[in-house]
Amino acid sequence: MLNRAIWNDLKEWKERPHHPLIIKGLRQVGKTFIVKEFGKAFYPNVVYLDLRSNKTIHKAFSGNFDVNQMVISITASVPEARFVAGSTLLILDEIQDCPDARSSLKYWDLDGRFDVIATGSFLGVKGFRTPYSRGVPAGYEEQITMYPLSFKEFLKNVGVDKSVLDYVRDSLESGKMVESSVHEAFRQLYLQYLIVGGMPEACNVFFATHDLNAVRHVQKGIIQSIKDDFGRYIDEKGNVKLNETLKLRAEACLSSLPAQLSKEYKKFQYSLVDVKGHSPEKADGLQYLEDVGLVVKAYNTRELVCPLDGQKISTEFKVYSADTGLLISQMSDDVPSSILSGNLGAYKGAIAENMAASAFATEGINLYYFHAPSGSPELDFLMEKDSKVIIVECKASNRKATSMKYVLANPGKYGFHPAIKIADANVGGGEGYATYPLYALGFIPNEVKKLIVDQVNVAGLSVPADKR
Repeated sequence: MLNRAIWNDLKEWKERPHHPLIIKGLRQVGKTFIVKEFGKAFYPNVVYLDLRSNKTIHKAFSGNFDVNQMVISITASVPEARFVAGSTLLILDEIQDCPDARSSLKYWDLDGRFDVIATGSFLGVKGFRTPYSRGVPAGYEEQITMYPLSFKEFLKNVGVDKSVLDYVRDSLESGKMVESSVHEAFRQLYLQYLIVGGMPEACNVFFATHDLNAVRHVQKGIIQSIKDDFGRYIDEKGNVKLNETLKLRAEACLSSLPAQLSKEYKKFQYSLVDVKGHSPEKADGLQYLEDVGLVVKAYNTRELVCPLDGQKISTEFKVYSADTGLLISQMSDDVPSSILSGNLGAYKGAIAENMAASAFATEGINLYYFHAPSGSPELDFLMEKDSKVIIVECKASNRKATSMKYVLANPGKYGFHPAIKIADANVGGGEGYATYPLYALGFIPNEVKKLIVDQVNVAGLSVPADKR
């Protein structure tokens, strides 16, 4: 079993007062497996319902949402199911295929006798928004998104000792160079991770065989499996339908990614999407890829000013694959060997940028960049922290960050900004910026700020005497 960070999130959920939990994420990212294993580890009774393959069980959720009646209906269809108050986990897999099951979560929550975890790969995707005729249980469910394995998860599964992970993390946080043997080992592991990516099946094959050809074969199979679901939706009557036009547009947008990212300026261009239709029509296909979690967008900004969302140009964006391994599997067969030799410059820096975009997106960081109307300067990524815009440049080698240096040298025009260069180098400094190795992207800290405010004392408040 792969060591996954979400395991701790599930434990934390179980140990506190909670609502039914929905785990969202890309298909084949490991949602079903992790929930089943979690159930085995922490519950004497686990009731598993596959709402995609078992259409008969949908009838259990078609009544008045009385929990006792739903339990009777489920146990009638699944004789081995056992519901015991306080010790049962109900798993509703592929819940988007049964809108009534999603609507029923409120009543399982109010009843409180059984824990419920649902998984969904297409929640929020066009076609799954309208069928909830009985409502989505706002306030009665929790959601968490599951991503492909991060580099830190990859390292743990390779067998890197926690003390070494802590040493590297501390070195990165303190700005100290990582010892050369450790640095080189992590560098090689990161290059391998770029090729393998974080999809569990691809990782398992790699850990078992270290055969990148076998990994590539698995990755192509994963992409095809995901494509097979493109355009699939549920109509108002709960029937499975296929939007062939949307399917073709989504496939064409996905196939265009290597070409989109091989350009000098990687702005997404619908003219490179090889399918019939105008840009707004092709945009439906791209939106579909974003909704299912296969790609992420980074938006150009007008100025380097917070909030960046207020500066974004909604019609000008780059598109990155959520998993760099899947992106590389779409490229030519010689790319993996080039990467292992340290040549990340293939496809004009597409791989270097994509690895950063996927790492940031996994941590919930919104993606922005800056490309001046004249074409220069161009900054790879912009982030916000403490009301400041942070510049992040990603280099396939350790080349000079010319655009970043230009911006830093002209504060009168662009303002003062902290800056980071991610490059094929050790920890170091620069002219107004810090340099970090490629693998630093696997150690992005989770910064969840507590929003607990001081209590206002209202006990002594009274109306002024002259106003009574």
